[in-house]
Amino acid sequence: MGMNASQRQATTPATVPVSAWGRLQAAEHQLLAPDALAPEQPWPQAAQGASVLPHGMGRSYGDVCLNPGGALWLGRALDQWLEFDAQQGLLRCQAGVQLGEIQRLLAPRGWMLPVTPGTQFVTVGGAIANDVHGKNHHVMGSFGEHVRALTLLRSDGRRIACAPGQHEDWLRATIGGLGLTGLITEATLQLRRVAGPWLKAQSIAFERLADFYPLAEQSEADWEYTVAWIDCLHPQGRGIFMRANHCQAHEATPAHAPRQPQRSMPVTPPLSLVNPLSLRAFNWAYYHLQRRSAQATAAGQAGGAVSHYRPFFYPLDGLAHWNRMYGPRGFYQYQCVIPFAPAPGAAGPVGADAIAALLEQIARSGQGSFLAVLKTFGQRPAPGMLSFVQPGITLALDFPNRGQATLRLFEALDAIVRAAGGRLYPAKDARMPAELFQASYPQLAQFLPYRDPGISSAMSRRLLGS
Repeated sequence: MGMNASQRQATTPATVPVSAWGRLQAAEHQLLAPDALAPEQPWPQAAQGASVLPHGMGRSYGDVCLNPGGALWLGRALDQWLEFDAQQGLLRCQAGVQLGEIQRLLAPRGWMLPVTPGTQFVTVGGAIANDVHGKNHHVMGSFGEHVRALTLLRSDGRRIACAPGQHEDWLRATIGGLGLTGLITEATLQLRRVAGPWLKAQSIAFERLADFYPLAEQSEADWEYTVAWIDCLHPQGRGIFMRANHCQAHEATPAHAPRQPQRSMPVTPPLSLVNPLSLRAFNWAYYHLQRRSAQATAAGQAGGAVSHYRPFFYPLDGLAHWNRMYGPRGFYQYQCVIPFAPAPGAAGPVGADAIAALLEQIARSGQGSFLAVLKTFGQRPAPGMLSFVQPGITLALDFPNRGQATLRLFEALDAIVRAAGGRLYPAKDARMPAELFQASYPQLAQFLPYRDPGISSAMSRRLLGS
């Protein structure tokens, strides 16, 4: 005989070790699951009065998705599609629906997400809470710009319906609010119309970091998606610039999507596979292979090669559990945005000069990354009080965890970011100093009254003290 929702919540929750995607550490958590079919979702009672944190797929790299010693409310259980308007492209769904499912089911019907991050394994609630961005910020902005409504459940049982013109302040606090304003139970998203799941993509090799900036400026006029991989170990900062547009209805495209190979990193090696020797070999091989591929495409397919959206949007999703390659100590991702022009109080180089200084510091440290991504954000206002996006250049790199050597490098990088008036991305962060966070997010004081006192995370305790 089944239990009702209140009886299930009365059961002592399981306590298990949970780690973030960076696998830096695992901590004990109580695991709570909402009742996906309950029309009025009750707030759970964690054992011994512990705090509760809404938790999606756990794909955040650092501690924004962790609550050591407390409870995680597994919002991915809320995975019901509630309503889809096929004429307007409006999708109302529970917050645990994965972005990849939206793309897979609706792209063949002519609708896609306007903004998607570098992995499809993210929930709608997580995408809102971190206000994720993609490769097309200059055209579509960040994810939060396309949220038309959401329902927020607070720990005191209140439900707040948020939309432009209705509790709009709560909407702005929750978009990019790091899961600290309440549990997002459902959301309404505005999708964008497309001809199908196909892109026309180009790759262009460049020999120097300085070549990236005119490429980006020229491409943003005619291409929706722009991004570059750079060889952070090369003295000139060579790289591969990638750009793409959605195929139009009149363009010839394959009839069926390619089959996804089921590849996986089966085990965690005893040592990181990412080291100075493997990095140099990988970066050299990747650059030259991509350059030859780009030259062949330019010679044979004017305007670019037709590609399915999956390998272009989600290249790392082709290898399941790829985070295991960094070994048992895990890895950090460091992502910052540097403004184009000096911000008030900026005391150091900005724009391209600051990016060059960051890469020079990384090269001097001997700690490189083969996942080094460079792109620009457009001149669009951020939708959330704590949104990461701002006009500027964003650089993201992965670093194997080498203990104090890695942390010392990050302190040096922080100094460059701080002097430029930039900021770090909380969704990727695991160690940002509180003073840097508080100084670089000017709407933090405006956000704090919207925090839910029943919600806490490892990140909130590190950056906000509770």
